Order: sequence, then structure tokens, then C-alpha cells
Amino acid sequence: MKLPRDIGGEELANLLRKHGYQTTRQTGSHLRLTSSSRGKEHHVTVPKHKALRVGTLNSLLKDIASYLKMERQLLTEELFKK
Repeated sequence: MKLPRDIGGEELANLLRKHGYQTTRQTGSHLRLTSSSRGKEHHVTVPKHKALRVGTLNSLLKDIASYLKMERQLLTEELFKK
């Protein structure tokens, strides 16, 4: 599945709630998301931009998929299926 080109940081944060991520703080234009669903805390910093760059989104999804022990492609399909 191709990554969306128009997803913003806040929208991504809302989508990640399904996987146990919560916004723990905001510093300037960045959101700090934290998940402890696997017994160990995992932190991700998401830029609060209107549209995330494809490389930034890909990097975030790879990091999150690694923490959730799933394929990035599967995570992408779960988050962005229409």
C-alpha cells in the first residue's frame, strides 16, 4: 500500500490511539506519543505539520511497527484503510 501524501501529525496521533499511543506532551510544533502496551514504554516524536513528508512518515511507521512486532506494510494497511 502506498503511503498517504496528505496525512498530518495530529491525524497520525489520532490513528495511533488504536495501538495504545497517547499524547504525553507537546513542545512547540512536535507531539510526544507514548505507548506502554507491550510492558515497556515506547516514545515517538511526531511533527505537528499539516502534511508529513513521506520519508518522515515512513520512518515513524517503521519504528512503531518494530515496537509492535509487526510488518510495516500491515501497520500501514490497518491505519490507512479506507
